[in-house]
Amino acid sequence: MPETIYVYDLGTINYHDAWNVQEQLFQQNVQAKINFYAQQKERLSQGNRALSPSQAATRHFLLLCEHPPVITLGKNGRSSHLLVTPEQLHKLGIDFIHTNRGGDITFHGPGQLVAYPILDLEKFFTDIGKYMRLLEQSVIDLLQEYDIQASRSPGETGVWLDPDIPHRARKICALGVRCSRWLTMHGLALNVNTDLHYFDYIIPCGIQGKQVSSMQRETAKIFSMEEVKTKWIKHFTKLLSQAIDDDVLVETLPSEQLVDHG
Repeated sequence: MPETIYVYDLGTINYHDAWNVQEQLFQQNVQAKINFYAQQKERLSQGNRALSPSQAATRHFLLLCEHPPVITLGKNGRSSHLLVTPEQLHKLGIDFIHTNRGGDITFHGPGQLVAYPILDLEKFFTDIGKYMRLLEQSVIDLLQEYDIQASRSPGETGVWLDPDIPHRARKICALGVRCSRWLTMHGLALNVNTDLHYFDYIIPCGIQGKQVSSMQRETAKIFSMEEVKTKWIKHFTKLLSQAIDDDVLVETLPSEQLVDHG
């Protein structure tokens, strides 16, 4: 059977609320994976053939959203990369949250496409590096549609513009994920129409001397977030389909089934 990704667009939602939704779906998959491993162990002890990981009762989800202004610090991030105090951020109306994703420090806010894929990678491939590169490629392919030439920066995650040109390299998309039992959460943040002055309060991703940019800054155009979301989903699922040489289906469901964020 083709893999199906259930897509929920949460609109503008508080970071903590979105994190809670992620955790709920992630823990459902964790329990399904635990049950699968227990069943697998019992089958093997009885001399039966092993089950395929595709038979686990895990499901794939994709949460799309924008956040009110918030700065998040990853589990391996340095607090010194925050250039103002949390009290100053509070006065500016910006939340500051320690999170359990990988990566360092970043900003989320209006005009930014945030995507949280909650996947069972065992149904695709068991290679977290490959997954990160796939996320990057999905954004690179998306930006190509808008004539924005993006690429990777060796040794640095995310999607970059002019990464090989000193003093011009600028990051347009940040990545930070969590993976346990080959189950993923968190994801990427693409600056579409983002107000970039918020990044002045941090050393983005802990990388000194490099700038950030947005689709709006690069083109002097304001983009439809709905169009960008739709195009990105297309590229993301296409790459997943290519990775397993099979279709990946998308089913969009109303966000009210997950959370009431008023």
